[in-house]
Amino acid sequence: MQFRHLVLLASSVVSLASMPVMAAEAAAEKQTAAQIVSTVCAACHGTDGNSAITANPKLAAQHPEYLVKQLTEFKSGKRANAVMSGMAAGLSDDDMKNLAAYFTAQNLKLGQAKTNGKGSLGEKIYRGGIAATGVPACAACHGATGAGIPKQFPRVAGQHADYTLAQLRTLRTGERANAPMMMTIATKMTDAEMAAVADYMQGLR
Repeated sequence: MQFRHLVLLASSVVSLASMPVMAAEAAAEKQTAAQIVSTVCAACHGTDGNSAITANPKLAAQHPEYLVKQLTEFKSGKRANAVMSGMAAGLSDDDMKNLAAYFTAQNLKLGQAKTNGKGSLGEKIYRGGIAATGVPACAACHGATGAGIPKQFPRVAGQHADYTLAQLRTLRTGERANAPMMMTIATKMTDAEMAAVADYMQGLR
């Protein structure tokens, strides 16, 4: 009986001793958001979420709910994009939330409109829409300064015009199909109108 107690005690000591090792291994396997950013996201979006490549979106200061939604839909295939689907495939729900929190906390580097400043076609569309074709004012959902509304509509201020224009076009064709309201709006816009409002949003602040 005494021998059995000694065996059990020894087993317990071994188990307790191995717990810190197991915890350390688990911690090592779980990457931090900063590590994922440096190995997965930075090449296209920058370590601070301010992408240098205008075809890729700025993620800095974006609403976390919006970022999680997009990553989730890239992973599920609801938002089609071969590159991003591959990137999101290995992310867990916690990874997505942590990445969203990381990028939301970064400072957005604002841009400048090239030609669509005050009184331009871009401003008129953003603030008043296009009555003739039933396009609503962008400001109605994204706000007067382009800050968006958390949990509902993304921040658009300072976003690269090239990226915004490309998204409006894919929404119009249906290639991007995870934003029904924007798909309807985009079908009513010409390329010139899209380019103008995208340029105006790039300079919003």
